[in-house]
Formats: sequence, C-alpha cells, structure tokens
Amino acid sequence: MISLLRLVLILFVMALLTGCNPTDSSNNSDNPSEERDDKSKHHEDDDDPNGGSTTTTVNNSPYTLLAWNDLGMHCMDGKDYSVFSILPPYNTLNAQLIKRSGTSNKHVTNGVKLTYRSVASLNGKFNTTSLLDSQNNPKTNFWDYVTPLFNTSLTDNIGLAGYPTASLLPNDLHYSITQNWWEATGIPMTPYNDDGTKNYYPMVKVTAEDLSGNLLATTTVVLPVSDEMDCTSCHGSNSGYSDAKPVAGWENDTNAERDYKWNILRLHDDKFPTAVSSNQTALQASGYNNYNSSGLYATAKAGNPVLCATCHSTNALPNTGIAGIKPLTEALHTLHASVTDPTTNQTLGSSSNRNACYSCHPGATTKCLRGAMGKQSNIQCQSCHGSMSAVGTHGRNGWLEEPNCQSCHQNGQRYTEAVTDQMTGTLRAALDNRFATNANTPATGVSLYRFSKGHGDMQCSACHGSTHAIYPSSHQEDNLQSIAVQGHEGTIGECIACHDTMPQTTNKGPHGMHSVGQGWVKGHEDVAKKDKTQCASCHGANYRGTVLSKTFSQRSFSTEWGTKNFTAGQKVSCYDCHNGPNGD
Repeated sequence: MISLLRLVLILFVMALLTGCNPTDSSNNSDNPSEERDDKSKHHEDDDDPNGGSTTTTVNNSPYTLLAWNDLGMHCMDGKDYSVFSILPPYNTLNAQLIKRSGTSNKHVTNGVKLTYRSVASLNGKFNTTSLLDSQNNPKTNFWDYVTPLFNTSLTDNIGLAGYPTASLLPNDLHYSITQNWWEATGIPMTPYNDDGTKNYYPMVKVTAEDLSGNLLATTTVVLPVSDEMDCTSCHGSNSGYSDAKPVAGWENDTNAERDYKWNILRLHDDKFPTAVSSNQTALQASGYNNYNSSGLYATAKAGNPVLCATCHSTNALPNTGIAGIKPLTEALHTLHASVTDPTTNQTLGSSSNRNACYSCHPGATTKCLRGAMGKQSNIQCQSCHGSMSAVGTHGRNGWLEEPNCQSCHQNGQRYTEAVTDQMTGTLRAALDNRFATNANTPATGVSLYRFSKGHGDMQCSACHGSTHAIYPSSHQEDNLQSIAVQGHEGTIGECIACHDTMPQTTNKGPHGMHSVGQGWVKGHEDVAKKDKTQCASCHGANYRGTVLSKTFSQRSFSTEWGTKNFTAGQKVSCYDCHNGPNGD
C-alpha cells in the first residue's frame, strides 16, 4: 500500500503541473502570445491560501520553466542587526524558459513576463513577509538598521537589490543578457513562516506568461535561507569558554543573539585596539562617518551597528573592504583554524569532518548539505574545500575560488574527494572536460559551477540543481521541480523535459551523451561497430556499466530478442542484450 505521506506528495506534485493547450504547436514564432488563444488566459490565483490548489491537469505546455536558487543556501545574521552584520537577507532566484519545439532558438528571452510569489511548503505553511509573524513578533529588524549598515534606505520588505520579499502577489524577474537567465536578485527572505515557526526552505512559485497574460509555464522551487550562522558556543556569555572571554568580561545580554555579538566586538577591540582610529579616513571615504575611534564596541553601543565587510572585503558583498586589511574569509578561517573546539578538544583546522564547519556555518539543524554529494557520509566539507586553514589561505579569492565538477567527475570515474591534499586544498587535476565547469567563468582565472552552462546554453544548475543541493536532494521540496517536468526526481535528464519529440543524436546530448529511448536500441548498433571505445566513457572500460550509465527511471525496450526491462538505477551494459561489445 502507498503511504499516506507519499500519496499527499503525489497529489501535491500533480497540483503543480499546469496544462496549457497551444493553438499551433508547430509555430516557432519568437512571440509566445502568437501561440496561445484567449481560452488559455490565466487570471485566477490557482493556489489556495490554505495550501490547496485547484489545478490538477497534467503538463502539456509547449514550454518548460526551470528555476533555481543560485547558492543552494543563503545565510543571514538572524533576527537582530543592532550590533553587527556579516550578511543581510539576500536570496537570489534564477530561471530559464525553454520552448520545447524545434532545436534552435529555444531560450525565450523576451515577449514574456516571469514572476515569483510565495506558495506553501509541503507542510502547508506560507512565508509571505520578512517583517512580523502572525503574532506580531519580528522576523528580523534588518530594515531598522539598514541605513547605518549599508548606507542606504529601503522600504520594508525590499532587498538591497530592489526586489521584494516573496508574497502572495506576483513580483517580476528580469532577463540578464549577460548571464542568459531570468533573475530576481537579493530577495530578502527570512527562515520564518508567517505563523512564526522556523522554515529554512520557504517556497515560491515562478510563473511565465506572455504579454497578454496567457499562462505559458510554472514551476515551484525553494528559496533556502538560514540564520544558523551562530557563534554562541564559544562567544556566548554562558559558554564557559575562557579563551574567548573579553578583557572587560562577558556582556551578559539577555538577548542571546546580541550577547555573543557584543562579546565579539569587545574581543576585536582587545586584539585590534586601533582598528577604527587607524582607518577613519577610509571609513569616511566609504560613507561611514559614525565609527567611534575608541573601537567597534563603542560604535555599536552608540546605535551604529558594524558591518564587518566595511573593513574586511568579501565577494559576497562586492566593492567592500579597506585595502591592506585581510578579506573576511581569510580573517575568520585563519583565526579559527587554530581555535580549540570545546566539544572535541581538537583544533577546528585539524578536523576532517563537517562538524567543525557546523560550529559556525549552517548546519546541524539547517542541513543545507542535502544534495547527492552531501547525503554521503564519506563526503565532508573538507573533501571539496580542504581544511579550514586552506579555505583561509592568504590570497585566495573567497566565493570565487571554489572546487569544480571535473575534480571528481572525470575519466569515467566519480571520486569522493575533490582535493588531493586537504591541508592545502589542492584540487585534483582533470583528465578530461566532459563534466567540466566553464573556464574563466564568471571572471578570468575562476571556474564556477553556479555560472557555468552546457547543453543548449542551459545553466548547469537548471538541470543539476543548486550548489549543495545537487539533485536528488534529501529535502523533498527541492525535488518537486524534477518530478514535475520529467516524472521522477534527480537530474533533469529526460530529453522530452525540454523537447517535444525525442532528438536523435550520437553525441550532441548533455555532456556528449547519445539519445535515450526506443530509437537508440537499433540506432546504436552502427555507432558501436564503428568505434566501440567511445562507449567506454560511460559504460566502462569493460562495457559492464558504470554510475554514468545508470537509468534515471524504470525503462522497457523492445528488441529482436523480446522486451528488455531495466530497473531505476540499473547500470546499462553491453551484456544486458549482447554477449559483450563484440557479441550478437
């Protein structure tokens, strides 16, 4: 019997699938409104505010809409910004709209309107504001302190890049010619539902319409956000951790969020007593005229919270920092690499598992490492990033110098460590570029997954999921989009997700893949006879199958020997139908 939870999930996914009948599916016009008729206009809100839905039709739209969060998890300081800030609420949504017909000009870049709005998570709860919950408790006081922190004034619920918190009303995404995606940057989400309960994975519905208001496609994705960036275990007044105790003593603020921040500012003043006085000229040149020369603690106590990036540059907040002062990632990681973990009595930098990182990063509760790699116990943060001291290496360009796909995915293999030396963070050299990120992307000398693209100029994240949330995710809400467009979770790898008919190709699919389906059963014979070695990269040197030849879902094919059935995840090999690559 199917479980009640699974039944509810299936019904929910069906509700997300939207049917739209084209007036002419062969019309390849660049203007989507020409492909619709007035009967398909969509003006009603199809989501019940209580979590239900009135739309249950199966998706037969001539468009596919894929959306994703750019990082897989965004961090924010939490409810309180009155003392200091590392990161503001700043979540980014990207999307690509694909025309399923034809094989060229498939990206829809104009003549449409893309919007996002809040929808219920699988538990039926909404997150539609970042100000107050239903009991009038603040979700965050960010807007009360945005002016002294960021030298700007903002309307409530509007983020630093001008985009609003997801609400029940639609808000626009805009197309980026540079990145070839639709985007809404810096959406100020908080990890609290409207009823005040914690939710690190609020959900939004992205909708694509033509300029006449006709519905083209929808999708539902998470905008993950965590406030688990917490320093209480060492810097809290009740931590008992004497190494972190300021000279003037513990602050003992009754508000736990403010308490550890006061202690950190006191400790910073102890170690760097002239940090403000020596840099007043640079601070004032950046528009910060209210920093007290006696120190950061006095500055914040006077009602002027401190932005760490004012002095310590970070690529998370571009154009910040003062020349000659360590970047934030270097300052924090090099300092804490030698700190003794009060739980293990070992230095954080000597740790080889994620527990050390979870001391500050989200986290044990957030579980942001929820993707295909993070779910594996033998893959730790250090497996990809190296040790804490490696992350803080002087000269490393934080947020831009990151591990790349080809360090683990190469030569027909999947490695569980991207680095060959955790202490230095040295990445494994790539032997081929089949699964490589794009060189010099987004800047010279760096190669980032979250900016890379591949098959048909699709962003890697559109098909594989966000960083740290690579499909399939252990968090079911991450998987809803894959299920909606192709019928099962995991990498969006079914050709008909973005094509209305199965393309026939030997090596023009994603990562040089061939067509998948009944047509390939006979079509592969001549290809294999001409050069069977080209099959080895996925099917293995012995042609008995590898992780790269696993089926995404259960499949059945008709052959001259009868029907061949493959279970989901089965490693397809030459021996399934033949006596090896040379057999009949």
